[in-house]
Order: sequence, then structure tokens, then C-alpha cells
Amino acid sequence: MRLDKAPIKYIFRSMNTVISVRIDKKLKNLAQEVAESAGLKLGTLISAYLRQVVYTRRIELYAPEQMTPKLENLIAGIEADLESGKISKKFDSANDFLADLKK
Repeated sequence: MRLDKAPIKYIFRSMNTVISVRIDKKLKNLAQEVAESAGLKLGTLISAYLRQVVYTRRIELYAPEQMTPKLENLIAGIEADLESGKISKKFDSANDFLADLKK
């Protein structure tokens, strides 16, 4: 037996627990697609994430922020007001800003 294969065999021999989780079928299928695109089985991906949680003692979840159309319109309006000088002047430097405050 090659030395670099020994830890892998040990890990597989010690895996004897099954976790059963109810999850939305669409979510499972989408997660499976992501795992397969990385060349992994979904169970392997889940096991790797659980190991990461144990080793780092941190639970990191990422959900990309998505702006609502209302928020996008609000930001666009603010940016337009800034560009036109309606809200505030533009300054090239902090010194210019401070000089304007003293006026």
C-alpha cells in the first residue's frame, strides 16, 4: 500500500454515519449540479463543508445581495443628484472640501 493512499482508506473505513435531511427537491438538484460541475458527488460536497465547519469552528453562509428595482431606482436618483450638484459639490481633494466648509 502506498503511503499517500493510507489516510484515504482510513477515512472511508471510519465513515459509518448517515444523515437524513428533508430538503426541497429543486434545491437538491441545483446543489447536485454545482457539485457535479466541480467533479464531486453531493455527499462529498456536504461532508467537505461539515469538515470545514469543524476545523474552522465557523459557519460561513453566502447569499449574494440582490437589489430590488425600488432600491436600484433610489440609488440611480441619488447618483444623478450627486452628478448634478443638487445634493453636494464634488471635491478633488479633502483640502478642497475643508476649504469649502470654511466659506
